[in-house]
Amino acid sequence: MFKSVLLPVDLGQESSWDRALPAAERIAADYGAKLTIMSVLPTFGLPAVSQYFPEGFEKKAESAASKALKEFARENCANPDDVKLYLAHGTIYDEILQYADQIGCDVIVMGSHRPALQDYLLGPNAARVVRHAKQSVFVVRPN
Repeated sequence: MFKSVLLPVDLGQESSWDRALPAAERIAADYGAKLTIMSVLPTFGLPAVSQYFPEGFEKKAESAASKALKEFARENCANPDDVKLYLAHGTIYDEILQYADQIGCDVIVMGSHRPALQDYLLGPNAARVVRHAKQSVFVVRPN
């Protein structure tokens, strides 16, 4: 049923992966699917904003995020050598949706934080992915 599983994570937010990673690994193992873990480095926004960052800041941030993603997989994945890693750069939900389509994944597994009043059911990125994804989306709630 599933050949490709995508797990988007926010490396700075443990709730985005602490329960979702085991669920994604289990789905991948049960179906013999390939697991891809992605993280998204947000854009710096308008050029007027980016001019305040030092020269080369974006490249350094991308390099650091790539290293952090590799370290995350080594420390947290049951079989880190079997996991594909991908670092995107842009708007979080847009990048998740585009990459899911690009790799032809069958299911997106996402963690969701405890809802606040303004986003009662899901976080804003998870909600947009659920609404717009062509794939099945499995949302894992925090404890």
